[in-house]
Amino acid sequence: MKKAILATKVGMTQIFNEDGVLIPVTVLQAGPCAVTQIKTVENDGYSAVQVGFVDKKERIVNKDAGGSKEVIHRHGVSQAMQGHFKKAGVSSKRYVREFKFDNADEYTLGAEIKADIFAAGDKVDASAISKGKGFQGAIKRHGQHRGPMAHGSKFHRHQGSNGACSSPSRVFKGKGMPGHMGCVKVTVQNLEVVRVDAEKNLLLVKGAVPGAKKALVTIKETVKVEA
Repeated sequence: MKKAILATKVGMTQIFNEDGVLIPVTVLQAGPCAVTQIKTVENDGYSAVQVGFVDKKERIVNKDAGGSKEVIHRHGVSQAMQGHFKKAGVSSKRYVREFKFDNADEYTLGAEIKADIFAAGDKVDASAISKGKGFQGAIKRHGQHRGPMAHGSKFHRHQGSNGACSSPSRVFKGKGMPGHMGCVKVTVQNLEVVRVDAEKNLLLVKGAVPGAKKALVTIKETVKVEA
């Protein structure tokens, strides 16, 4: 992976291309992301670039080195975040994530990653926490069919049979049942970048991106290239 960025979801709209074809797009506020740490094989056991996104008031950022105010990172390394950001020479950030770039050694502390790393026509994968739907039935949650809606029917939107009785005498693991729906990490692959506004750090991506408005979205170059 050579290109990735953090973004927030602005919303959806539609644009027209040069041929006058209407394209539904999701608008993403992509970056700028500041490089807060360079992880190397010698020091950390792996190579990666840590980036911060969205400024945060310094007075509410952890600074003490003990107790519950301490932030635990990978490999059990603890670090106070105020000192972490000051060491990188950047302002305090709300979101901190890592990207395993192939060219991680080319980045420097404090460098900015902006939306212009992508160009129109690029294919990307978008990951975010989906909208929470609360407790839902099997019809909405799994798309199961309903029963007859006539007056004599005692079965309308119930789940129906869960399995046979004497064999296998149990309900199989993974059976679709009513329960909590949404609020899970979802990744949509092979989305096309339709337009890039470098001045405003906006990415216009064709189609829908998971998450509610203002949700944090991770944009990476796609791992599956369609032929």
